[in-house]
Amino acid sequence: MVPHEPPGTADEENSLSSGTPDPSDTPDSSDAPDSFDSSNADPHTSIGSRRTLIAGDRAVLVELDDLDAALGFFTRLSELQSGERAIPGVTELLPAARTVLIKYLPWRIGHEELIKRLDQVAATPTSSSEGELVEIDVVYDGEDLAEVADLLGTDTDEVVAMHSGSTWTVAFAGFAPGFAYLTGGDPRLDVPRRSSPRTRIPAGSVGLAGTFSGVYPRESPGGWQLIGRTPQAMWQIDRDPPALLAPGDRVRFRPIETTADDGASARASTTPSQATTPLSETTGPPRTARTTGTADTGTADTESADTDTADTESVAAGARPDGAALIVERPGLHPVLQDEGRPGRGNLGVSASGAVDLPAMHLANRLVGNPSPTAVLELPFGSFTARARGRLVLAVTGAESEVVVEREGRSLPIIDQRPIALDDGDLLRIGVQSSGFRAVLALRGGFAVPPVLGSLSTDTLAGLGPAPLAAGDVLGVGEIEPVSVGEPVPWPPPSPAELVLPVVLGPRDDWFDTASIARLSGQAWMITEQANRVGVRLSGAAPLERVVEAELPSEGAVTGSIQVPPSGQPMIFLADHPLTGGYPIIGVVRHDALPLLAQARPGVVIRFQVEQSPEERR
Repeated sequence: MVPHEPPGTADEENSLSSGTPDPSDTPDSSDAPDSFDSSNADPHTSIGSRRTLIAGDRAVLVELDDLDAALGFFTRLSELQSGERAIPGVTELLPAARTVLIKYLPWRIGHEELIKRLDQVAATPTSSSEGELVEIDVVYDGEDLAEVADLLGTDTDEVVAMHSGSTWTVAFAGFAPGFAYLTGGDPRLDVPRRSSPRTRIPAGSVGLAGTFSGVYPRESPGGWQLIGRTPQAMWQIDRDPPALLAPGDRVRFRPIETTADDGASARASTTPSQATTPLSETTGPPRTARTTGTADTGTADTESADTDTADTESVAAGARPDGAALIVERPGLHPVLQDEGRPGRGNLGVSASGAVDLPAMHLANRLVGNPSPTAVLELPFGSFTARARGRLVLAVTGAESEVVVEREGRSLPIIDQRPIALDDGDLLRIGVQSSGFRAVLALRGGFAVPPVLGSLSTDTLAGLGPAPLAAGDVLGVGEIEPVSVGEPVPWPPPSPAELVLPVVLGPRDDWFDTASIARLSGQAWMITEQANRVGVRLSGAAPLERVVEAELPSEGAVTGSIQVPPSGQPMIFLADHPLTGGYPIIGVVRHDALPLLAQARPGVVIRFQVEQSPEERR
């Protein structure tokens, strides 16, 4: 048995609930000889018992016999990519229960050439003695310990002995930064998930699901069986690397009676290279200290939010010496900083995140003279008001919005996407979008905010990055080399009431019947109110039905994946989606169509344009 849902959520649908936070220019590959063409691609390429499945136009999913083969393939491919004979264009590898997701740049390597190179990589299992040994202290007093003992027909002491008497191996990273799926324990430890998931599990909780074990890195919902808790921090943003565990590491659990947080002296132990933190400091994610104040006084205090952030002492690092800033008076609906994200960190359990409408971000930066990847503010549904301290230049792009500058009693409307000069004390108002979902605001010089893992992006699912903005926040302005601003650009045309999205079928389209494949493109799907940066949930007249009812082991997913939960009503992953999931993905929206999806608001009707018929694919 394997866990088929991320342990951090009751199921993958919960991350799209209405109560959760809201959901780079690349070379044109249309004329590149190696660009992806799904009409010529075999969706299920096999070599022996290995299959290579299409996972959109920028990824493939290699499916192997079991976890050992998957880890062996991942290890050999990782070794290849670190040497002189690396496969060009491969950007990230993400191992899972019996698959490895390979992301690539189609203008660097063609699909067929990539498959040919991957077929040459062996899947020989690795030795469990190769990884670094990490010891984790555990107080075995979990709420489900007695129930687990009953399920296994034994007592709690024997459960503790089985769990602590094995050397586990980190198989792959999971739903959140710092979460690791551990395998290789006592084979008798095979228990189902809880029938009713908990809404709150404390950080440091040690759990079981199927034959896997894991430690929750932060407080979150979840359905794993809890058998204990550890005082050691699975994730610390100021540690290098932040994750205590990495794929391939060996793990031993060591029983202890109590922790320092219980009022006793318990010494957390790891190998010398691993840092530890008391449980009391990790029972919730660190809260962001940010500079706040008012335009009148400029005084500052600190405010907090539930996201991992960098050292707050460097908030003003790189800021203009004149103290120029944008001061938030009305933040609107969950505005967040975004740039091009954190690609390539899946081994830490960190998803790329980043702006959902990259073209709008790049246009805004071009208009104010910033480098293209400079962080911007992403403003869903507008209603944003801020005041200038000092002279600023900014631009608003993306969804067409009512933009007004109030200066000395006058209202100056902005009728297009252009550089906007603000004088000291000017008030900027951005109203609700007349069309589209998200406006983008760029500030000349960028925002003087310290990066987290090399990015200013806020990952709303993982709680990683700068905090969402609040009234009173003071956003310092960075310095910039003198660069001319861009010419005005008209607002984009109004969003259509019906949006057509091109889709590449796979990797799990063969889990659905022919009628459902036809229904995917033949039926209209409406975007529901459950739409945020994690993804959008759709509603259709008839559900998609599976022909394979087996449990799907957790496997990697890409942005744009159309995942089908048991309800049969699909959801489309956006930038803050979980790294892995256990519901089958019937298809993936093409990469260049994702900005259109990002601007589609609830109520918009979607029609999928499948690029191949099922008959052509089989």
